[in-house]
Amino acid sequence: MAVINKLSIHQFRNLHTQHITPCETINLFIGKNAQGKTNLIEAIYYLGHNRSFKTKTLKEVTRFKCSKFQLSAEINEYLIKLEKSNNKNTVTVNQQKINNTSQLSQILPTQIITPDKGFIVNSTPKNKRSYLDWGVFHVKPESTKVFKNYNKILKNINTLLANHQTNELNFWFLELAKVSIIINKNRVDYLQQLKQTLFSEQTKILDTLIDSLNRFDYQFSSGWPKEVDATNEQSIYQYLNKNTSSLLRVKHLNYGSHKANIHFLFNGKNECFFSRGEQKTLSIIFWLAQVVLLINLNIKPIVLIDDLSSELDNTKINIILHYLKDLKVQTFITDISHNLSIINHINPVVFQVCNGEIKQQD
Repeated sequence: MAVINKLSIHQFRNLHTQHITPCETINLFIGKNAQGKTNLIEAIYYLGHNRSFKTKTLKEVTRFKCSKFQLSAEINEYLIKLEKSNNKNTVTVNQQKINNTSQLSQILPTQIITPDKGFIVNSTPKNKRSYLDWGVFHVKPESTKVFKNYNKILKNINTLLANHQTNELNFWFLELAKVSIIINKNRVDYLQQLKQTLFSEQTKILDTLIDSLNRFDYQFSSGWPKEVDATNEQSIYQYLNKNTSSLLRVKHLNYGSHKANIHFLFNGKNECFFSRGEQKTLSIIFWLAQVVLLINLNIKPIVLIDDLSSELDNTKINIILHYLKDLKVQTFITDISHNLSIINHINPVVFQVCNGEIKQQD
């Protein structure tokens, strides 16, 4: 079980140099808008991924007029530390430099839902793949190497197509087909486990968030055309070989595992017709099912929720918070505090965030 025992922040966005000692269950960060609550969520996410979910630019996450930032956390028996500047990018675990970000993700698995990252329901295919592959990685950590290999092969194919070079395409098409079926199988297997979790007794309480959980469904799209068997190496290879001329015209591979998607349905209705409230509620249900699945595999992630009360009524907030507390996972929640009376029922540790300074309330 991942638990942050101590969190240290130095010059990250508007957050001052400070140390936070969160509890092992629910940690609530309250304050007015633009005080630094989301920045705190982003800092924890950064520690687990070595990147932000909001920007790729280092300057944007470094405090104004500062040249670097530092983040560190004591997590069980590990000490993770990140130090970043224009000239330095150091990541250490127990004072040993690491080059593999996947090691961070295993030590500090974080499951996040935030308006900035977007809901998974009715989100972009890229965001849906991100949520999906996060789960696949934690169930099968070796999948990281497969994804890296796929991206390398894809880059080679796109370079050849863009330069109209056909002499090596057959070789790379075959390599892509080999890797694609592994990625597809891992995704399908994970989604099947997730669906079993979603409709198990463990998640029955989530039924109360919507009219009926049985009306919620999702379908996986492999990223390949319907005529392609995404689990068959020869089927993928033959499709690529047959359509080489059209691929040379568009100059890139417009099908494949990098185009996979999840389509959500509720009561037979497509996700694009859901209300914002339905999108958020169903996203949280899908997201909580992932948390439960990992707990069943003895992997307890850190839960990050930004702007909890946005588009959720008090009843739903109460259900979600009690469910998280029963799961016994460490949770970090931000809110502007107008629902504090509802949240107080679960006895969270409350932190006040004001002008980049975080203080625990008595």
